[in-house]
Amino acid sequence: MTEITGRTVIGKGKGVIKGEALVTTEPICFLGGVDVKTGNITEKGHPLLGQCIKGKVLVFPTGKGSTGGSYLIYDTVCNGNGPLCMINHNVEQVTAVGCIMGEIPLIDRPDKDPTVLIKSGDSVEVDLDNGIIRVA
Repeated sequence: MTEITGRTVIGKGKGVIKGEALVTTEPICFLGGVDVKTGNITEKGHPLLGQCIKGKVLVFPTGKGSTGGSYLIYDTVCNGNGPLCMINHNVEQVTAVGCIMGEIPLIDRPDKDPTVLIKSGDSVEVDLDNGIIRVA
């Protein structure tokens, strides 16, 4: 089992979350890059094009794009298509605010690169109280 330690930005006090990982080494733009009605990645050329973020532990380095992306993260949750949790190398304001609005747990500043150690389809356990990510 691999362990990665990071900083819990959102979700302290929510215990442990378990889910399937969806991983990319590319930033994600939620404004025009994710369909809020389906949860599918729609950004042309993105490695996750056509993949669905719904109910996944979404692992990506950082977000990109306009501040409108915060509302779109929230909209994905309102439509029942949001991720279970997000893990970033370095979260930026758009993703952080979207996670706050949508109450999506968020970990960043990992001590090891999660986009290398975690693969899409891996079973991931996120201990939000201690900022520990475990990969089975």
